[in-house]
Amino acid sequence: MSGHPLDRQAWSALTGRQTAFCIAEGRARRFHPEVGVFAAVEDGSEDSLAGLARLVRAHGDVALLEPGEAPPIPRVAVRSRDLGWQGVARAVPKPQPGRFDIAPLTEADAAQMLALATLTEPGPFFARTHTLGGFIGIKSEGRLVAMAGERMKPQGFTEISGVCTHPDYRGRGYGSALILQVAAIIQARGETPYLHAYASNTAAIALYETLGFGFRAEVVMAVPNLAGHPSGRSDLYRRGPGRRGL
Repeated sequence: MSGHPLDRQAWSALTGRQTAFCIAEGRARRFHPEVGVFAAVEDGSEDSLAGLARLVRAHGDVALLEPGEAPPIPRVAVRSRDLGWQGVARAVPKPQPGRFDIAPLTEADAAQMLALATLTEPGPFFARTHTLGGFIGIKSEGRLVAMAGERMKPQGFTEISGVCTHPDYRGRGYGSALILQVAAIIQARGETPYLHAYASNTAAIALYETLGFGFRAEVVMAVPNLAGHPSGRSDLYRRGPGRRGL
């Protein structure tokens, strides 16, 4: 398997900077199900895949995000495979100060963050996803109407994710402004921002390119079939018309 952190992003994150969010089973790792769905294995060995199978059965849905076809999980069928676009910051401009009233989001905003993500479907977002950190937002009369934050943090990189805007507030440039602000925060720490989109979402990719993100690699997101599993949450993989990110 490739040694580049972005080729093994979940593995790098879960064995490095984000071990606090990790559940381990042998040579397999996954994010806690209240935080995220991504999982990874150390290698393609039987031991690694058996560990992943145990994680799936114990904790429900996972998604594998790799540069090529995901390894098969023993006795678990794959429900879906989607091709993704991975972009890395190349020439991201500095945010325009004062254009919008952008503020950090806190634990007090957790319920509004989950409600906005549930409405707009920017990608899998759960009750504790916001604890991954770095979330900022725009409010209107105290109501959260747009947000963006950080998700996976492989060595030297941080993913921008959870970018969403309430339907009543779209077309104002909130999403772009939030992406640039999160990117600036990441770069100030000496890390490189990156993000994902479905390869079929050409509009989102075009936007990201105008914001200074360049194509790095195609990735495949594979989701196992857990129909009937008590922890399964298949509905969280609906691909609504507004969804940009994986």
